[in-house]
Amino acid sequence: MKQRIAVYQLVLFLMAPAYAFAQDKYYFQTDFTVDDFTARRANIFDKIGNNAIALLQGASGVTDFSVFRQSNSFYYLCGLETAHAYLLLNGRNKTATIYLPHRDAGRERGEGKILSAEDVDIIKKLTGVNQVRGVEFLSIDLVGTGLIRPPAPLLFTPLNPAETGMDSRDELLRGQARRSSDPWDGRPTREARFRHLLNIRSPQFEIRDLSPILDAMRLIKSKKEIEIIRKATEIAGLAIIEAMRSTRPGIYEYQLDAAAKYIFFLNGARGDGYASIIGGGTNAWMGHYFHKTDKLNDGDLVLMDYAPDYHYYTSDVTRMWPVNGKYSKSQRQLCNYILAYRDALFKYVKPGITSNDVLDLAAKDMEKYLIGKTFEKPSHLKAVKEGLNFRGHFQHSVGMAVHDVGRVRGVTLQPGMVFTIDPMIWIPEEKLYVRMEDVAVVTSDGVENLSAFVPSKLDDIERMMKENGVIQFRPPLSLPIKK
Repeated sequence: MKQRIAVYQLVLFLMAPAYAFAQDKYYFQTDFTVDDFTARRANIFDKIGNNAIALLQGASGVTDFSVFRQSNSFYYLCGLETAHAYLLLNGRNKTATIYLPHRDAGRERGEGKILSAEDVDIIKKLTGVNQVRGVEFLSIDLVGTGLIRPPAPLLFTPLNPAETGMDSRDELLRGQARRSSDPWDGRPTREARFRHLLNIRSPQFEIRDLSPILDAMRLIKSKKEIEIIRKATEIAGLAIIEAMRSTRPGIYEYQLDAAAKYIFFLNGARGDGYASIIGGGTNAWMGHYFHKTDKLNDGDLVLMDYAPDYHYYTSDVTRMWPVNGKYSKSQRQLCNYILAYRDALFKYVKPGITSNDVLDLAAKDMEKYLIGKTFEKPSHLKAVKEGLNFRGHFQHSVGMAVHDVGRVRGVTLQPGMVFTIDPMIWIPEEKLYVRMEDVAVVTSDGVENLSAFVPSKLDDIERMMKENGVIQFRPPLSLPIKK
């Protein structure tokens, strides 16, 4: 027995350096530099003024087996992916302090190194902040920002719900409204509770909303951000192409989702930017259809709207194609109209113009396009004419969230804005919905379509669908597998 114990202790001794090495290896983003984060925080200082502080609460830790993802705005300002972190920006002395939980050695043995309050030098080097402190020091440091010798500084903190992956502010706000209306639930947002704690613990602060400042910053993308969105768009496009190749009558909607996910993970995405919208036939009528349980039928169109979560950024690309690989005459008429509208909208996007101007000019072009055009059914002609008055063809900002923060409609377009061009029509008589969606980035002198490489011309799509996709190479098995 003593000999066994001695051998066991020797093995542990020999393995100890390997354990230490594994725990010393930390993970941190490589897309942005310290200077990038420092410049973003300097922008916050400029906006809040000298007699103010800004305080951001990072995302809370996961309570299941999912992988932690930092909230978008916290990541935007420092890149740190540790749960229960706080960032204090002091406008009076222009310093940035990160507050973190302490090292959990037991957890690190199972998960690897987690950057914590003990990693002062590493975190300062990676993020460019001035100080790293344990989270227990946040309260006393808030007092030290100016409560002892009034007047107290203004305290800015985000009041809108934080995005942490497969979500966008519009959906988070709607979800909170539904939860608030449930008398057996009614929980406030995490941001509302944080504000409440600030009020009762430090009532001297006048609290202001930091969200509008962050939104304005995130609206204009840097060159580095645009390159990440470009990569996310390329992955989204490749996934849609693979789904096109894989489409056959009798394939299930969820199987196209599987083909796309394979492309996502194969190319370094961490998962979905949002739940895939894959609707065959009348399922496409539902704008955010997510069930994906039905078979695709010969003669129907299938709509696919999907993009990955890639390095904290996403995209938003949509295509529609015939399940049997051949557009019918009426499908061809409607889809060609949508593509012509898409091209007309892109034609006018440039700095200095507004979305309203783009929509008005494109609608005039489409009026000319319709001269002499025929459609198989009166309801189809009615739908395309009504589409000339629809203002949603120019849609939403895209970035760290699929429905990203910041306004792009009703404002003057600027270089660095990224948004969707999304022409669409509804034909209620048939529960038929037709649209194509592309991602536009405003350049210094015009616009670039980041998703232009994804087949959209009908002949190109039909040609693509003649190829076999991953589902044909690795078809689903009949379960259970018989031995």
